[in-house]
Amino acid sequence: MCIGDRAPPAGGALAGLARFCYRRRRLVLLLWVAGVIAVAFAGFGYGAQSDNDFTGGDSGSAKAQALIEKHFPERQGDTLTLAVKAEKGLDDPAARRTVEKVVAELDASPVTGPVVSPYTDASLVTKDRRIARTTVPLTDVDPAKSDVEPLVDAVKEASGGGVVLGLAGDMAEKAETPPQGPAESVGVLAAAVILFIAFGSLVAMGLPIVTALMAITGGIALIKLVGHLVPSPDFTVLVAALVGLGVGIDYALFIVTRYKEGLADGDEPEGAVVKAITTAGHAVLFAGLTVVIALLGLTAMGQRLMTGVAVAAAVTVLVTMAASVTLVPAFLGFTGRRIGAVRRVRERRPLAERWAGAVQRRPLAAVVLAGAGLLVLAAPALSMRLSLPDASVQPHDRSSYAAHEILTEGFGPGFGAPLVFASANTDLRAVAGAVGGQDGIAYVTPPEVSRDGKAATFLAFPKTGYQDEATAELVHELRDEVLPDGVHVGGPNAGTIDFSEDIGARLPLMIGVVIALSLVLLVALVRSVTIAVQAAVLNLLSIGAAYGVLVAVVQWGWLGSLFGFPTEMPVTTWVPMMMFPLLFGLSMDYEVFLISRIREEYERCGDTRRAVTRGLGRTAKVITAAAAIMVAVFTTSLLGPDVAVKQIGLGMAVAVLIDATVVRMVLVPAVMELCGKANWWMPGRRAAVAAPPEPAAERVRV
Repeated sequence: MCIGDRAPPAGGALAGLARFCYRRRRLVLLLWVAGVIAVAFAGFGYGAQSDNDFTGGDSGSAKAQALIEKHFPERQGDTLTLAVKAEKGLDDPAARRTVEKVVAELDASPVTGPVVSPYTDASLVTKDRRIARTTVPLTDVDPAKSDVEPLVDAVKEASGGGVVLGLAGDMAEKAETPPQGPAESVGVLAAAVILFIAFGSLVAMGLPIVTALMAITGGIALIKLVGHLVPSPDFTVLVAALVGLGVGIDYALFIVTRYKEGLADGDEPEGAVVKAITTAGHAVLFAGLTVVIALLGLTAMGQRLMTGVAVAAAVTVLVTMAASVTLVPAFLGFTGRRIGAVRRVRERRPLAERWAGAVQRRPLAAVVLAGAGLLVLAAPALSMRLSLPDASVQPHDRSSYAAHEILTEGFGPGFGAPLVFASANTDLRAVAGAVGGQDGIAYVTPPEVSRDGKAATFLAFPKTGYQDEATAELVHELRDEVLPDGVHVGGPNAGTIDFSEDIGARLPLMIGVVIALSLVLLVALVRSVTIAVQAAVLNLLSIGAAYGVLVAVVQWGWLGSLFGFPTEMPVTTWVPMMMFPLLFGLSMDYEVFLISRIREEYERCGDTRRAVTRGLGRTAKVITAAAAIMVAVFTTSLLGPDVAVKQIGLGMAVAVLIDATVVRMVLVPAVMELCGKANWWMPGRRAAVAAPPEPAAERVRV
């Protein structure tokens, strides 16, 4: 017969920490509030600016960029392109007045250089004189969004009456991009609803949310400060906020649930807090550490900005871990027994236990069916294409999208992202001629020598677009067969190709590092090599399925409009790289909480089957609630304007949903049933002796 629940040890660091935070709860709360306010003041007031320059390393595009920056400083300022399309032709008097008025407004702006009218340069107008373009140089290397917004507004307001105008360029796209929107607020609201349904108590609902919000506020402020040492791109804060909100609520949820179980077992509030922290809190620390280690695996990619994202997200998770084992006990000290009614009832086995039993009766069939389903979902990932988004994926009401369409129609799909050739050799006439003779090149510009006479450059415009696979093939052909040594091809197009290929080449290394480090940590927690390997394999299956769904929706366009993707597009280059460590770490969260409970039951009973059914039965409700919160938080990213953030939100939501249902509810009990006593294999340790079956257990309803 299984022995009863054992009281947690009286000593131990976690037990002592729990008692201190419970008894000195006012001091703990005061320290947290003061700390968050101080860090927020420093971080939001003196934090580092974001860095969105993904170039670097030893690629051809990085070398070309270095030459341009060194020898052509006049080109460092950003430029915009005004695109015009007149239905009746540019020579129509009304169209001419409109165009000249807009050119005059742009030229008069204090943030622009001289703007040439397309009516003074025939090369800026198409042969049918319906489409024209002109360059709008910006005087500042990194202009503020507020400086460019009036330019975009002037262009949009002038459109109409048969004349369509658009403004192309990175700064134009940023100026039109609204704030991320209500994603975090909607995520918090969804989490509150789920917690109230799960707990039926306003106090129990509010405690995890308040804890998570305090933690991510401090975490994001720290990210700003860490940015002075480790730069990161502008989407970092949003990714860190989504991750921090999800894990912060989940970690507090697991501890509160275990606290309520302690109250139901008859423990006094302080004893229940100690038990919750020494059990669920211990699992939280291991789970959080797994997420941090997985995130830091991104450093193996050798991408400085991705390292910045990893460090930022890891900092946020570390802060949430600290809040979970210090702030939550303090809050529980204030709430006491008011956190929700607890009562003990005797009833039939919980649904989750009965489900586990059904799976265990047909384990091989469950593994085959569930595994086959996940492999089918993962299949589209084999055709994944990586690229960075361009104006073609912008919402169709944007000025940048209008400019992209006009320029593509009038000057070809490759006009928006020319290839930039640079060399220390100042005579590039022969090279320009050879490049211009390639089938994939529409035309080239005459070579230009730098003012210091030490470098030269020219542009080549492909016949294919920024995200077209043929463009990448063209770049490789030029490098391999046309360009002599010392001539480098760069620009946004080539830079994206180099970045994507570098990511693809390093991704297996990063995956291996993350898996290896996570396995070591999980073995230390569950004291079983078999279970750690099972967890890694099952996590890979769920992540692969998420990749497949992402490709089907984003790249193939299946239900794309439903999820806010305006057109078919490649998967954003950094998304799979960012998703893997996040998902592997978060999936390990549920694995840790489930296996920790199964391990507890096994140590009482010595019976793997009974331990799995009871462990699943006691954790199914809280894991389901935690996963629902994660899915809700990540899904809210679909409300924002950034297609890359939408992609990572969709992929994360799908993966968590699969992990909490197919993996935890089907594959874990089925695989553990097939492995039997081998589940607990650990080198150098004898097999545990099985205990006789346990009579029907009493369920605690909280």
